[in-house]
Amino acid sequence: MSYTNRDEIPAKYKWDLTPLMEEDHWEVEFNETMGALPKVAEFKGKLGDKATLKAFFDLSDDIELHFERLYVYANLRMHEDAKIAKFREMVARISMAAAELGGAFAWVNPEIIATYSEKELLALADDPDFFAHRHSLQEMARQKNHVLSDKEEKLLAQVSSVLGGYQDTFGVFDAVDIKYQPVTVDGKKVALSHGKYGELMLSKDRNVRRQAHISMMKGYGDMINTLASNYSGNVQGDVFYARARGYNSCLEKALDADNIPVKVYDNLLSGVHRAIPTLKRYLAYRKDKLGIGQHRAYDMYAITEDAGQKKYDVEESFAMVLEGLAPLGEDYVALLRKAINERWIDVYETPGKRAGGYSWGVYGSPAYILLNYNGTLSETFTIAHELGHSMHTYHSDKALPYAAAGYRIFVAEIASTVNEMLLIKSLLKKASPEEKKYLLSYQLDMFKSTVFRQTLFAEFEKEAHEVVEKGGGLDANTLNKIYEDLNVRYYGKQFITPYIKYEWAR
Repeated sequence: MSYTNRDEIPAKYKWDLTPLMEEDHWEVEFNETMGALPKVAEFKGKLGDKATLKAFFDLSDDIELHFERLYVYANLRMHEDAKIAKFREMVARISMAAAELGGAFAWVNPEIIATYSEKELLALADDPDFFAHRHSLQEMARQKNHVLSDKEEKLLAQVSSVLGGYQDTFGVFDAVDIKYQPVTVDGKKVALSHGKYGELMLSKDRNVRRQAHISMMKGYGDMINTLASNYSGNVQGDVFYARARGYNSCLEKALDADNIPVKVYDNLLSGVHRAIPTLKRYLAYRKDKLGIGQHRAYDMYAITEDAGQKKYDVEESFAMVLEGLAPLGEDYVALLRKAINERWIDVYETPGKRAGGYSWGVYGSPAYILLNYNGTLSETFTIAHELGHSMHTYHSDKALPYAAAGYRIFVAEIASTVNEMLLIKSLLKKASPEEKKYLLSYQLDMFKSTVFRQTLFAEFEKEAHEVVEKGGGLDANTLNKIYEDLNVRYYGKQFITPYIKYEWAR
């Protein structure tokens, strides 16, 4: 199903954000939340008293929850259609306000760390009165050497809106300003979009795949110098933060947020590198199945089995997901139905909508799901995946107070991946022999993308940041070379096209 604007889409396939916030209440809540910030300073110098510390945490939780509601609502609206200036302005305002919020709280961690010893912080963490903040207190004790002075923390908070602008700039470019050449399919010109690209790359027609690949990559390649400059600014911001907080590298700082040693990351890279010969054997198998001379970048997602060409209505996808996840129990399935029926999901792609898919919500409201549904089986798995995140969020919120309900990225993919595995197990049970071939090939491709492709991206980020950490500059040529060299390493020279080097900019 293809739509040119959101007004054409039936309401049941668009998320209902009113449980999160009414649009006309955003301004009211913004003013109320920012108006509460002066209350924070009233606690300064008083956090050595346990009762006062508890009262402060109650206030900070209330302010941060309301701020998060404002932030998420503004971004969800902009992700519907980044062409709408009102929503871009809301995101810009709340991003600027984040710096003000950070500044208001900048003194807190330095005061707590100066007031309480590590032993006392850990004792507070075990106090039932501080259960909601158990983890944050433990983290303060663990990361105390990376907490700066009051003035330094305030300065970091003030620059956050400036250094965070690079991602916003890319987001608007990617949703609104990027231009693609149309692709000829069965003699007809087809407009390319992020969602359509994913669909066309599955095509059995190699020329269609090649056209789509060139059009997509040239969309970024035509602006590659601007995109490289924007990305370089983002990396320089990461380097600034890492050095300001006394970390040896951006990698160490990023991993320390989840208490993950750098050696875990390095072991991932070395383990994946050892498995690259197996990946190349699989690509050689795919090449033979496709009947092509060389396995190029635009062949990576081509379907090798005829059964993979089938398209599904979104209601069929919902039904498959509900059936596949039935082993998780009646209550779980009832909650899945609730998410579908109460419109937690924004289903279809339209111009200006953010690409890809995600699950995102705020404590006490639905964990909303953004899709760009195109009818492929892959999108059915995306539904199962994102619902896994939303169910995880729902149950975490239900079981825990606000300050304790969040979960780390290191465990976030467990629920979503389990859902995908249950779905494929369900589909395999009733599949024909030809369908089983496709489902197994799809599962292999999922593994290839999740393990190898994501690790390639991680290695690209590591190498790019190391260039800047060593005093180098990141221009388009440098970034293109890093990315192309990694693709050669992972997939082989035959994989390379003149345009794959631009893919880092997506």
